[in-house]
Amino acid sequence: MDSRLGPNQARESPTESASSRDTSPTADGIVVKKRENERNENDCFEQSVVRRIFTGEKVTLRSIAEERVDVIAEKMQILPDEYFDELKNGLRVVLEGNGGSQQREEFLGLQKLVQNRSDLVPKTLVRAHRVQLEVLVAMKMGIQAFLHPNVCLSQTSLIEIFTYKRCRNIACQSQLPVDECTCEVCTNKSGFCNICMCVICTKFDFEVNTCRWIGCDLCSHWTHTDCAIRDGLICMGNSARVATGQAEMLFRCRACNRTSELLGWVKDVFQHCAPSWNRTALLTELDIVGRIFRGSEDVKGRKLFWKCEELIEKMKSGLAETTACRAILMFFQELETDPSRNGGIGEGGRLLAPQEACKQIAEVVQEAIRKMEMVADEKLRMLKKARLTLETCDRELEDKAREAAELKLERQRRKQQIDELESIVKLKQAEADMFQLKADETRREAEMLQKIALAKSEKSEEDYRNRYLKLKLSEAEAEKQYLFQKMKVQESSRALHANDGNDSSQMFSNALKNVYNVSSGADCQTSERNSGRKN
Repeated sequence: MDSRLGPNQARESPTESASSRDTSPTADGIVVKKRENERNENDCFEQSVVRRIFTGEKVTLRSIAEERVDVIAEKMQILPDEYFDELKNGLRVVLEGNGGSQQREEFLGLQKLVQNRSDLVPKTLVRAHRVQLEVLVAMKMGIQAFLHPNVCLSQTSLIEIFTYKRCRNIACQSQLPVDECTCEVCTNKSGFCNICMCVICTKFDFEVNTCRWIGCDLCSHWTHTDCAIRDGLICMGNSARVATGQAEMLFRCRACNRTSELLGWVKDVFQHCAPSWNRTALLTELDIVGRIFRGSEDVKGRKLFWKCEELIEKMKSGLAETTACRAILMFFQELETDPSRNGGIGEGGRLLAPQEACKQIAEVVQEAIRKMEMVADEKLRMLKKARLTLETCDRELEDKAREAAELKLERQRRKQQIDELESIVKLKQAEADMFQLKADETRREAEMLQKIALAKSEKSEEDYRNRYLKLKLSEAEAEKQYLFQKMKVQESSRALHANDGNDSSQMFSNALKNVYNVSSGADCQTSERNSGRKN
């Protein structure tokens, strides 16, 4: 039976269950990349420009869950980083569920919206904003770790996790199905990873170096011990490792339906991991082993069950964990090597013949050698996988370096564009100031011309009045002359009354003509002046 023995093994602890409350990415081997704590001047300048021009509509969790990807991505392009942090913190609060049933119902509603959408495919998700994609993955998987500020997965990895092409365990990140496994569990359960997930509940957690996970020797699938006990996958059965086929506690894997013995697996776990356990962990492991072998009917299993119960009682009474650890390890050694207590006892407690006991000891040794070979093969496979993982990390690092270079170039290009826009704005402002100055000068000139025109108009009016008065005065003089001539004619007519009548009439007519000519000339001059005034 394979055991979850070390932090660097490929098949060790999953990091988090889809419904787990523990979402901190603290497992060994987790792919964590820290964000920059300080931004350079270009970043600060660009952020200030974005914050200054942002007047758009805010984005909410519901809008991300139900609106089109490209629409939300376009809105999020102009949002500041502080708003993204608030958005992810809000979703983390909802995922924690500390607000009771209302928050739980809110999350289930968001998750249902995301799961029922048919447009969330790689072709559309590739155009999503980074934070938008993280929120969608966290909603669908129900895992807070994707929102953690120290976890930075590539956009490709997030899309593969969302579409169940990659393990959602951020400490595993294996391509699915793992090793192209074609078993019923791997093919029928979307997003199932046989490296870190339980075959029964499909959950994962941070438990390593423990008996809480049972691994199949043949298909390398893992199962929670509690799930195996609850579903009756741990029970008595005939063992194939000894010729007699005596009954012992076996684990039946649901993926391949084959059995593995549990006593040797428990011994290996305790020998490799028990020295590093604290008091609480040791009590927990002893309790788990006791529950595994509670229904055991073979002698070794019953003795192991009694030993676990004994050590638990002693530790509760004050026995040191180091002493209890030595006692259980010594018990395993005695159980494996003492023929009078083990090899010489057959089924039902009968004594075995020396030859049969030696035969069983030889079989035990062969089984140990076989297990060692299996462990070596497993270590070699894990080494190969570690190398592949290292190569993958190197490729991702190169991709990140290229993305950083592209982002730097894009930042410089945007800064150049902003500088050009600012220069254009300054030029337009200078032109506007110049036009404003010219407008002010033109307005002052117009006011001055208006004043000059008004002054000339007043002067022309004054000249017109003077000419009009002179004209009237001339007319009055003409009329005076006319009346004076008329009076002279009348007087001369009286004086010449005695003269010839014809000569008198002729003289009177000539005098009237002279007076008439003078009056007509004055009238014509007045008309011409009036006409010139009108023009």
